[in-house]
Amino acid sequence: MRLALIFNKDREDTIGRYFEHAAAGLGIEFDHFRTSDTGIPAGYDLYLRIDHGDYKYDIPEHLKPSAFYAIDTHLEKPYKKIKEQARHYGFVFCAQKNGVVKLKRDIGIEAEWIPIACDPEIHKDLNIERKLDIAFVGTEGKNNLRGELLKALARRYPNSYIGRADLRLMSNIYSSAKVGFNYSINNDINMRMFEVLSCGALLVTNKIKGGSGFNELFCDGKNAVVYGSGARSRRSGSELFNKIDFYLSHAEERKRIAGEGHSLAVSRYTYKVRLKQMLEACGWK
Repeated sequence: MRLALIFNKDREDTIGRYFEHAAAGLGIEFDHFRTSDTGIPAGYDLYLRIDHGDYKYDIPEHLKPSAFYAIDTHLEKPYKKIKEQARHYGFVFCAQKNGVVKLKRDIGIEAEWIPIACDPEIHKDLNIERKLDIAFVGTEGKNNLRGELLKALARRYPNSYIGRADLRLMSNIYSSAKVGFNYSINNDINMRMFEVLSCGALLVTNKIKGGSGFNELFCDGKNAVVYGSGARSRRSGSELFNKIDFYLSHAEERKRIAGEGHSLAVSRYTYKVRLKQMLEACGWK
């Protein structure tokens, strides 16, 4: 099989890069093209466009068969562009389950839910001492509860890492942490959830509201820990601190849940698995 992967390589930690690594690991021959490339040749068995947040260009409609992996359907502005471009593809996949519902409702497209994932060779448990209490790799965001919680976590647990980091340092940070913190601003199942699990830390995340598919992927108290009501609430902070305090002081329980989450992520929630699901949905076994 010959696969054309179409996305912009502006960052090392973009999902398109992870799909390249997955294709190589599966022994699939592939080539990369940017969305602005005008000379993408015919003859590939599948043209897979991967959402990267830039919708200025789309692939020529004569390139078939084609598939679109839509990631940012949970964001208002990107979704407007996604629903216009999704019409051009024979197969559409959504990283967010609610995106499937929205595309069906708004433009009559039958899409399939395929969540994002981890790459265990990049987001890996280094089996080093977990000296940090909390780790969070990312940005605070603006005017949201995540920023407030991160500031509070930094004050309450000074032996932590909270902030941005190079992709090459992510495994070391999460592998050094007992707890990997997550707060999804837009009710999305994000990359951080899978990356934390893949590195072997205990995932502590806010409640993701119904319709997201969260409960189909994770189980509170078994392979992850959930706090909050799913709404913007200051009470989320006290519940979060109580849960973190408990799991920091109960190492065996923390390690059990983190271990279950790690095993789940590296066996079922990888980009290799996701790519195979897409190819099978497109008729390739």
